[in-house]
Amino acid sequence: MRLLSHVILSALALALSAGCSHKPSGDAQGYIEGEYVYLAAPLGGALTNLAVARGDSVKTGQLLFELERQSEAAALTQAEKNLAQAQAQLDDLTKGRRPTEIASLEAQLQQSQANLKLAKDALARREQLGGAQVISKEELDQANAQRDAEQARVAQLVADLETAKLGGRADAILAAQAAVESQRAALDKAKWAFDQKQQFAPANATVHDTLYRQGEWVAAGNPVVVLLPPENLKVRFFVPQDKLSRVKIGETISVKCDGAAKPFSATVNYISTQAEYTPPVIFSRETRANLVFMIEAKFSAADAAELRPGQPVDITIK
Repeated sequence: MRLLSHVILSALALALSAGCSHKPSGDAQGYIEGEYVYLAAPLGGALTNLAVARGDSVKTGQLLFELERQSEAAALTQAEKNLAQAQAQLDDLTKGRRPTEIASLEAQLQQSQANLKLAKDALARREQLGGAQVISKEELDQANAQRDAEQARVAQLVADLETAKLGGRADAILAAQAAVESQRAALDKAKWAFDQKQQFAPANATVHDTLYRQGEWVAAGNPVVVLLPPENLKVRFFVPQDKLSRVKIGETISVKCDGAAKPFSATVNYISTQAEYTPPVIFSRETRANLVFMIEAKFSAADAAELRPGQPVDITIK
């Protein structure tokens, strides 16, 4: 009986050992790996809105989180008003004087032109009378002077009217234009700072983790949400150097993981240029067998949705 019990226990141990062991299938073994995307804001602030949770699926452009941005909103409003002020000053310089001021100059010009006509007529009559020795030379000189004064007044008003229509000087207008551009750049900067307090999903992805809770202070540049887009999922495996020639960039491999109904296909996109392990002496076949090279392959979006980082897999090179 004692011998029989020993035999039964030995057989049971062998059976359990055989059941727990996993015999690798395929040409190589590897694991699924994800390249995570860490979303952070370049400016610090309190986390006021965490719009996603771990495990959520997000679409491109979906809001992920929002930081407090009251100061950025105030700076944006100030920049908008500064730009409006600079633009108004530029417009004032380019438009010249107000319409009523121009109308006043035009009326003065018409009055001076009428006075000039009267002065010319008076001078013509006095020249006739002067030729007939009816008026004195002094009175004729006064008529000439009056005509010249009215001509100068008309010329002055014509110049004033043209200047009023021109607006500011060229240098003043250039300075005002530069001020507008400067305020527009300040507005762009303020708007950028305001927008950066909200972060959106750059692509369709799964929320792998959230690193802060609502109400906590987030320092500038610290990630808040970690995303895993399907296209960032890959399989990484290692092949010995004697099988390296069978793998090429762009070729398709078969990936089998535990519990999957069917193998998945992946496309090789990277082959390491260096061996992962180099023995001190590589002149024998035994030491050459220790050389392995890392290879990475990408999945389609449909296959990637069924896989998770860390899963061990068996690789079959087609």
